Amino acid sequence: MRIVVAGSSGFVGRRLCPALEQAGHVVVAMTRRPETYTGAGTPVRADVHDAASLDRALAGADAAYYLVHSLDDPDFARRDADAARTFAAAAARASLRRIVYLGGLGDDADKLSAHLLSRREVEQLLGSGGVPVTTLRAGIIVGHGGISWEMTRQLVEHLPAMITPRWVRTRTQPIGVADVVRYLVGVLEAPVDGSRAFDIGGTEVLRYVEMLRRVAAIEGRTMIVVPVPLLTPRLSSRWLSVVTSVDVQTGRSLVDSMSNEVVVRDAAIRELVPFEPMDYDDAVLQALGERAKQARARTKVRA
Repeated sequence: MRIVVAGSSGFVGRRLCPALEQAGHVVVAMTRRPETYTGAGTPVRADVHDAASLDRALAGADAAYYLVHSLDDPDFARRDADAARTFAAAAARASLRRIVYLGGLGDDADKLSAHLLSRREVEQLLGSGGVPVTTLRAGIIVGHGGISWEMTRQLVEHLPAMITPRWVRTRTQPIGVADVVRYLVGVLEAPVDGSRAFDIGGTEVLRYVEMLRRVAAIEGRTMIVVPVPLLTPRLSSRWLSVVTSVDVQTGRSLVDSMSNEVVVRDAAIRELVPFEPMDYDDAVLQALGERAKQARARTKVRA
């Protein structure tokens, strides 16, 4: 199949493109800067806000992956909605068989954060052109370079003791990025009728504070965590921007979402794409290993 990947140079996209090639697909890597793209697939210049560029990128394609979002933009919900509408219309004009979208976990009965509500809206808008959409909803994705993971790692490594807000008690079901890619590749040709959303997660449900302590233990560090209920989301995001590389706007979007429990409610994906996901410790070790490998490579280049 000829597959277009929107978000090919992002955290998940740069891992998905080679996996799709290994599965025998022809990959078109959508990017705004094809001259700098060094990943798998054939780069093509396109922007999700530019309908004409999407028509060129999607021409002759069988399916597309949509891995785009704008967490670092204060107006992310509107921008993401506009982009999804534009992409849906272009997908319909190209007569795609399917769009595969990576969204966010969260119970629809809960009072979802603006970030998670935006992910739900994008799900709906991507299908507005009539092309079936398969959505994989994930919580925290553990992998080198992922925003949520880097925030976790940096908190552990920079602060042996920390005062934290109450969201550290929220339950989540983290998943390794390699397992996310396996699910993304697996659902492409799976027998799914029409549009459908699937929950994906790792093998463990953990509170965020437990995740911090597990990372500290793996790295041989001692960590003291003191939750403070009155630390507001605004203060939390500014605190994160000081002690980690996460910018204030992205931090605010993530912190708002951490008030929502994000766990798998329906495990139907395990039958559709059967394999045993990594546990949290293995996902952490893989992320740390990839970071160390890249650091060694940079050292050799400088030498």
